[in-house]
Amino acid sequence: MSVSDDLLENVEHSKERIGELLVKYTSLTRDQLDEALEIQRLEGGLIGDILLNKNYIHPHELIRVVCHQIGIPYQSEIKIDDIDPNVVKDLSINYAKHHEVLPVLETDFSVTIYMSNPFNFNVVNDLHMIFKKEIKIICTTPARIQDAINRVYEKANRNLVDSIEDEEFEENLDLDGPIDILDATADEAPVIRFVNSIIFRAVKDRASDIHIEPYDRETVYRFRINGVMSEILRQPKKTHASVSSRIKVMARLDIAEKRLPQDGRIKIKIAGKDIDIRLSTIPIQAGERIVMRILEKNNTALKLETLGFRGKVLEGLSELSSRKHGVLYVTGPTGHGKTTTLFALLDRISSPDKMIITVEDPVEYEIPGISQIQVNHKIELSFAVALRSILRQNPDVVMVGETRDRETAEMAINASLTGHFVLSTLHTNDSSSAATRLIDMGVQPFLISSSLVAVLAQRLVRTLCNACKQRTNLTDFEKVILDIDEIPDSATIFKPVGCPRCSNTGYAGRTVVSELLMINDEIRALIIQKTDAATIKKAAVRSGMRTLRGDALDKIFEGMTSVDEIVRAINSEEAH
Repeated sequence: MSVSDDLLENVEHSKERIGELLVKYTSLTRDQLDEALEIQRLEGGLIGDILLNKNYIHPHELIRVVCHQIGIPYQSEIKIDDIDPNVVKDLSINYAKHHEVLPVLETDFSVTIYMSNPFNFNVVNDLHMIFKKEIKIICTTPARIQDAINRVYEKANRNLVDSIEDEEFEENLDLDGPIDILDATADEAPVIRFVNSIIFRAVKDRASDIHIEPYDRETVYRFRINGVMSEILRQPKKTHASVSSRIKVMARLDIAEKRLPQDGRIKIKIAGKDIDIRLSTIPIQAGERIVMRILEKNNTALKLETLGFRGKVLEGLSELSSRKHGVLYVTGPTGHGKTTTLFALLDRISSPDKMIITVEDPVEYEIPGISQIQVNHKIELSFAVALRSILRQNPDVVMVGETRDRETAEMAINASLTGHFVLSTLHTNDSSSAATRLIDMGVQPFLISSSLVAVLAQRLVRTLCNACKQRTNLTDFEKVILDIDEIPDSATIFKPVGCPRCSNTGYAGRTVVSELLMINDEIRALIIQKTDAATIKKAAVRSGMRTLRGDALDKIFEGMTSVDEIVRAINSEEAH
């Protein structure tokens, strides 16, 4: 643990008494104190700092003596049995461990907390904001508080699942409509309350996915928040079967089938909001691995501007939304918002005089005024089969959820050549690789060049938390990573810090980093010649395309995101 400057200044301002108290209550000897005082006389500095640097005292000894001097209680032991685990429900374990703080007693007017450094006033202010009550401090050692944090949070989780193992699983809820998970009472089965609490916490934390992973001795629960996985809790392996059964019943799946993958859908209601959950289970060695993708339904139309598109990319997408024919691909890795972007485009295109049909796997957003088809492989309703039938309906705009094979690609291209505007997604690293990917699938280059109108490549990056981000300067190493020599005079660069508002991550929300490749005559000629992606990218840049790297740099210089986040989300070979 590091001792703050505030603490050392407290020591300095009372150095005579502090020195005597340290000699009296710690292993510090009179000779060691005199030596430290002589160093201070000759070189200056804080007496506490000198004693710590000489290893004559430990940080917790210094804190204990200062606490004694200014009247803050100090305890070397923490009685775990006397702590109500419910008091920690509003404070994440990551924040508690990082700042070495643990709430232990809450009354109508105050919250008592253990801290290893009572002079960390920022943490005290954070806790005051969280609990809206007076904060009373008890000081203890870092080792004691870390151990107490682990045990109290484990106890809080264990209280909810203690009786799951022995219960006989029964389902007595009416599953005809959305399940209001806040309606679960104390009389209901512990497994129901536990699963509801996991889902509620995920929605509250704005997680996009819940991962439940069984291993030999325990089950790990993880959330994906803003694209990043974080562990939430661990439970004994013995609880997994009941939890799995409960989730599968909610999705109307076969609870007896544990050998094959299953997909399902759960509709729930939380505080009046409709939530759609897409469930996927796969059998692994230790049991069934479960992933739940959370989709919050709302009536707010998706807008390109709110997703983070702007400048030339936004202008290009606006121009494309008025096209009568052609193919537009959105590319990028799984989970980076390609489908969301497509629906934002459809929202811009949609009007009473246009007929729009989509084919998706699965249908993620239900949009009024748009006919949507769900792919069903069990009855051989694939993208290609659905697309063939769609064309008989004579739509103006067609959205194909994903182009996975040659048949689907050729159907989409032929649709565009017969007067339809087709939107789809494709898995490539950047926009210039789309044509070569289609050629690899077996599509003829002349078909691609005559139908493709644009390719949008995108990534989602986390945006910095406005409550705690801190101004900083780029280091020489970061300049090398970003491949820049100079920084614009108008640049305002920030770094993540972490606070209760962002669960101590330093980030809140996400925005898009993108590049839009508009197909012109030069690029069409390169496609027909089967030119490599690098050459196509150079031609696009000459035509004015802003690359992923360029858009990422803009968002760093504007203080929206950090260098570390850009490096995490975009590989260097993709950015150049």
